Amino acid sequence: MKLRKSLIAVGAILTLGATALAGCSASTDSGSAGGAALTIAKPDGAITTESHNPFLGDSSASKYGYAKVIFEPLALVNPTGDLGTTPWLAESVEWNDDYTQLTVVPRSGVKWSDGEDFTADDIVFTFDMLKTGKLTDGGALKVADVTTDGDSVVISFDGSKYTAQSRVLHTAIVPEHIWADIDDPNADPLTGEGMAVGTGPYVLDSWTTESVTLTANPDYWGGDLAVPELHYVSYGDNAALTTALSSGEADWAQAFIPQIESSYLAADEDNQFLASPTLGSGTLFLNLQAKPFDNVALRQALAWTIDRDAYVDIAREGASTPIWSKTGLSELLDDEILPEYKDDTYSVDVDKAKQILTDAGYSWADGKLIDPDGEAVSFSISVPAGWSDWNTEQALIAEELKEGLGIEVKIDQPDWGGWDAARQEGTFQAIIHWLEDTGNAYGLYTSTMDPKWIVDGKAQFDFGRFDDPKVTAALNEYANASDDASRQAALAVVQKAFVDNVPAIPLGSHPLLGEFNTRNYVGWPSEDDLYASADPTQPGIVQILTKLKPAE
Repeated sequence: MKLRKSLIAVGAILTLGATALAGCSASTDSGSAGGAALTIAKPDGAITTESHNPFLGDSSASKYGYAKVIFEPLALVNPTGDLGTTPWLAESVEWNDDYTQLTVVPRSGVKWSDGEDFTADDIVFTFDMLKTGKLTDGGALKVADVTTDGDSVVISFDGSKYTAQSRVLHTAIVPEHIWADIDDPNADPLTGEGMAVGTGPYVLDSWTTESVTLTANPDYWGGDLAVPELHYVSYGDNAALTTALSSGEADWAQAFIPQIESSYLAADEDNQFLASPTLGSGTLFLNLQAKPFDNVALRQALAWTIDRDAYVDIAREGASTPIWSKTGLSELLDDEILPEYKDDTYSVDVDKAKQILTDAGYSWADGKLIDPDGEAVSFSISVPAGWSDWNTEQALIAEELKEGLGIEVKIDQPDWGGWDAARQEGTFQAIIHWLEDTGNAYGLYTSTMDPKWIVDGKAQFDFGRFDDPKVTAALNEYANASDDASRQAALAVVQKAFVDNVPAIPLGSHPLLGEFNTRNYVGWPSEDDLYASADPTQPGIVQILTKLKPAE
């Protein structure tokens, strides 16, 4: 249970004082004034509507990521590396045994960017907005109560948050002295004078549709910052973004860049790329409710035929790791693979796949696979046009299955809206999709086998509509268990169901990507030091900015 162990190692509370943070940031001897600005870029088109509200998914602050450097969370949960937790606005965080209650000790000596003191009352106020419904509970945190207890804040929840720890800890904390006067925090854009106030390392300086500029917070609790200014810009598409990164017009981005070696890395020796492995994976979801995937033998045969190494090497150009375990879990979750499945892996074995099909009543005629009903097997795989890595994987799977098993695979590349409607309504045959990230094995299994995601006939996950009451009960037990033994018992049920039923086929880890350059600053995350991902849209950006120091 890696995330749990990293949060509370043998019951100890992880702490990191402001002095230690200031020391590790070791910014510059000359302060922040003399350094170069960093331009952080996205390929999402013009920044059209000004809104600095961190709780609105479509606000410019959320879409382009600058909310993360203004409004800070209680703690940072690393989605890669050791999966560890670093207290941030909290000096310590501790869960009770069944993860229904979180005790937080607020960090002392922190000020809001308008000079007001940050206190426990701000934490209480933020979570109380979620409790009362004044602020929409988009993360389904279900806060039951939030109170102060001496120097601590105690947050209670309606149910276990074992599988939602990062969502709780990453909640943006906002100042009560400003937000108490906001009538509707779900709609207010915070564009009034002095409204975008946070504890973060940067403060809003200017906003235009071309660029958003933030400057270093001179009173930041984490110490001096090497980078004096951040510019957030957005380009029309990936091609324009790649050009900007290669030329040095942009410094930092999160994007999948085809032919990254020639188009970006070779342009300048200071250009860097980091793919940080996470617990999720690019996964082939199959519609289990209709032919041809209503037959488990076909699903098993596909699992023995699809080449995960090709997915990594060709489709993802090395920016992934293959998933061969029959449990569907990546190497980061090796400690959640049950002993009986530790060495139980798939490989490319077409002969084995054909034997499974033959035993199940399939046959071949004119090089085509014929199902037990006498019909040629064919299906389509749907991925939005322009998702180049997964578009390449569509072609790879089509080639592998045609040559290996005689299956015709049709490639469907609709616009995002058409793809989204089909995945929700269950009108697709196969799609490639990501998984819910929960910090543990639950993410894969709830994403592929949990009917809770299907509401009013529309699916947010479990797109194949797997439904087994015993598995559903075990998933609920895992999510709400009060101890590791209960979670382990539940895991045994869901893991066996996944291995036996092959409800979906994980292909490879779905890493967080980051492109950056080292011309002006060093201290970035690396393969040897994955203290955070290099994705500037993630909460860990504040940790990176405290660690950067001038290049010599």
